[in-house]
Amino acid sequence: MTNARAFEVNALKADLSAFLGDRLSTSQAVREQHGQDESFHPCAAPDLVAFAHNTDEVSRIVKACARHKAPVIAFGAGTSLEGHVNAIMGGVCIDLSQMDKVLSVQGEDLDVTVEAGVRRRQLDEYLRDTGLHFPVDPGADATLGGMAATGASGTTTLRYGAMRENVLAIKAVLADGSIVELGNRARKSSAGYDLLHLLIGSEGTLGIITELTLRLYGRPEVEASGVCAFDSVQNMVDAVTLAIQCEIPLARMELMDELAIYAVNHYAGLENEVAPTLFLEFHGTTASVADDQQRFADIANELGGKGFRASTSPEERKKLWRARHEALYAAKALNPGKKGLITDVCVPISKLAQSIADTRKDFDEHGILAAVVGHVGDGNYHTTLWVEPDDEAALKTAEGAVKRMVERAIAVGGTCTGEHGIGIGKRLFLQQEHPSAMTMMCTIKRALDPDNIMNPGKVVEV
Repeated sequence: MTNARAFEVNALKADLSAFLGDRLSTSQAVREQHGQDESFHPCAAPDLVAFAHNTDEVSRIVKACARHKAPVIAFGAGTSLEGHVNAIMGGVCIDLSQMDKVLSVQGEDLDVTVEAGVRRRQLDEYLRDTGLHFPVDPGADATLGGMAATGASGTTTLRYGAMRENVLAIKAVLADGSIVELGNRARKSSAGYDLLHLLIGSEGTLGIITELTLRLYGRPEVEASGVCAFDSVQNMVDAVTLAIQCEIPLARMELMDELAIYAVNHYAGLENEVAPTLFLEFHGTTASVADDQQRFADIANELGGKGFRASTSPEERKKLWRARHEALYAAKALNPGKKGLITDVCVPISKLAQSIADTRKDFDEHGILAAVVGHVGDGNYHTTLWVEPDDEAALKTAEGAVKRMVERAIAVGGTCTGEHGIGIGKRLFLQQEHPSAMTMMCTIKRALDPDNIMNPGKVVEV
């Protein structure tokens, strides 16, 4: 670090310390904790970490950063997967985790307003006695502000949609420190530009979300889980496609390939048949769920399904879903000492089976041992490529496989990421996917963040 840079950091530190006190940290351990997420990307620590308690404090912090032209990065739970929080240009990390209040529940209107640091499971527990729930489930216990910022989705997208469909309004701080309120509690609006959805999925590059109003749903009367092995991925996808066309209202449909099933059997002592396997969840009334299960069983039997079984018992449901929930840990256990390069793509459902087959063939040809799991109902699948931390050749091979996987997805009308986001890792792929839109994206970035201080180096480069 140069003397000029050190002076700038010290001056900024003095400004922030005046009102944050001991909630401004320069500790190496704290900085490193806030300089990485769960991705493969190496830690890039911020110069300072500020712990905010409310929107006004976030505004004051951003205003100070704007005066010093210092980068500012929002941090929630650190569960992102593409280096979203890595401070690759230094600056200030604003930790929003202490902004964790549920502000109001409007049961009659089916919505809730929360601070950005409220975690997904915390909200679920808070709502437990209301008969309502917020269904977006990315797997990790992420903060809701982070989920909105990254445009998260997950296992329930098939029925309930992603964050984009479930955020009604936000409060956010822009690059100059001004506070804006976007959206409203109405269920629809045609008033002006859709700025709400401009910020959702912008990964903190256009503003920092500090409060959210979210859609809620009634808890289903009955939840049933099911599992069915298939003789091929193609037949599994055909069964899924037919189930969707027949409007069977499935809440979740999760795919695990043979290698993923083998891994969880080995890791958790399970005895699932080693075959492409579909995990399902049905929501509704006792009668509707029973009917939906039978309709799906009939489809599965016609298309190579083997032994479809389902249960409404909480204990049995937990047992059925254990394989899917432990897939990442099982894969990690098969690759001790290695670090996972986690990636995802999303393709039209009709292209899903071929896309997975092409990815598996590519992996086999390059000696890559990696399982495939996915949200088969929306064409989104994931894989983790395991690499020795210091093996540059293996990393290069893995990155080449990811590049080809993404390029194949884009070629068939898909996207480089269904839900992980762009962050650091997929900036070049975004340019390949949307070459005609990059100028527009950069224009928006420059207009809202002329000094490029909001999470710089992510999504687009200006």
